[in-house]
Amino acid sequence: MNGLITGYYEPIFDARRTPGGAYRHALYAPPADLATRRPYWTREQLQTLPEAQASLRGREIAYVANPLDALVLQIQGTGRLRITEPDGQLRTVRLAYAGHNDQPYRSIGRWLIDQGQLQVGQANWPAIKAWAQGNPARIDELLWANPRYVFFREEALPDPSLGPRGAQGVPLTPGRSVAVDPKSVPYGTPVWIDTTEPLSNKPLRRLVMAQDTGSAIVGAVRADYFWGWDSNAAEQAGRMRQPLRMWVLWPRDTSN
Repeated sequence: MNGLITGYYEPIFDARRTPGGAYRHALYAPPADLATRRPYWTREQLQTLPEAQASLRGREIAYVANPLDALVLQIQGTGRLRITEPDGQLRTVRLAYAGHNDQPYRSIGRWLIDQGQLQVGQANWPAIKAWAQGNPARIDELLWANPRYVFFREEALPDPSLGPRGAQGVPLTPGRSVAVDPKSVPYGTPVWIDTTEPLSNKPLRRLVMAQDTGSAIVGAVRADYFWGWDSNAAEQAGRMRQPLRMWVLWPRDTSN
């Protein structure tokens, strides 16, 4: 049975602590009342309704220069920020997933296809970014197509060689960690994958570990491959949507 493998990565963006110039797109810690309202405000409501905006006031962690950068961080669920502090000092910190608004996740790539703006098979991140650059007046419409909104917590980054923690609670390893549907594949399970790399189409066959999950990762033959955090990782992950065969490796039962 063939399935699907996509890719994800840990993005790295420049940021500021206070808004100014291009840096006006905020990343937020969870609102104080997040647990008391389910579902919480949608992405559009958080951006447009005064009462929803009030819930985010004082929860700003940092500001990035591009609204799509903020969305990428939310979709990936983690990221690194190179923050120029008010005193001019440059620090790199990690944003870790801290919750969401309990709204459904909708693919903006799928929305662009449904709008007739991209063809099936073309809705990768490079194409989405190119569309956004050519249609700046429609960026809000694009973003609001995905009502889910993700909140973060800031963490120190004492060892930049370690990946973010996945749902299993251990740091992810580039090229060896995958996100799975834990209802089908328990965390910590070794998995053999048979697929291809997105850019070169070379075979990608290797043993990986099920260490993470994601809202779009549903089903027994479904995985999200962690590429890391360098520029190549972004390029590979943004284009990865490959057919997949996978084998879950269980211990042999020798009790009988």
